[in-house]
Amino acid sequence: MLFQDREDAGRQLARALVKYRSRHPVILALPRGGVPVAAEVAERLEAPLDLVIVRKIGVPMQPELAMGAVVDGTQPLIVRNQDVIELAGVSEDAFDAVCKEELAEIERRRERYLGDRVRSEIKGQTAIIVDDGIATGATTLAAIRALRKRGPKELVLAVPVAPLESLQRLHGEVDAIVCLDTPRDFGAIGYYYRDFLQVGDEEVIAILKRFPARKMATPAS
Repeated sequence: MLFQDREDAGRQLARALVKYRSRHPVILALPRGGVPVAAEVAERLEAPLDLVIVRKIGVPMQPELAMGAVVDGTQPLIVRNQDVIELAGVSEDAFDAVCKEELAEIERRRERYLGDRVRSEIKGQTAIIVDDGIATGATTLAAIRALRKRGPKELVLAVPVAPLESLQRLHGEVDAIVCLDTPRDFGAIGYYYRDFLQVGDEEVIAILKRFPARKMATPAS
């Protein structure tokens, strides 16, 4: 499956998620790439849109390789990929140094994107996490575990594309997974988009303005 762009992927994903509309979900995007996808889902499901800000902790000499991830919060949640840490020979000090850098970037993004915006209530709600795709799943796992701590009634992971092995590792962490394509030879997320240009800060801010924070509907018991 090849998506035209993130908006196209979001529209297709929204069609697969339409059954959740009656559950009054909250849509949680992983910035930056997940925001245009999630916006299409939120619009179709008439749901509020919020962010879960998560950053990959990359191996110092190979930053694309995730040795962990960290998620925004009152007490930031850190998930470690111990196999990668040991394989790459990364010391505790080196891990902490990269983690500190990513926490600073999380702080910058929170201030830039959200400011004093009222955050969506997650407790007791159906929460749908949306990204533009999953590779290893390290950042996705961190986001899932951080959101689970906020007590959602139901936690759903929704992405346009991901390798099957990554989804299998995440299966026990969520209540449901919706994924449109699980190619055997995955490669990289960008391979499945004709237009995969980087999403900038201004685009994220503009999208959030289209979805002002609002009071959640009370979920049915």
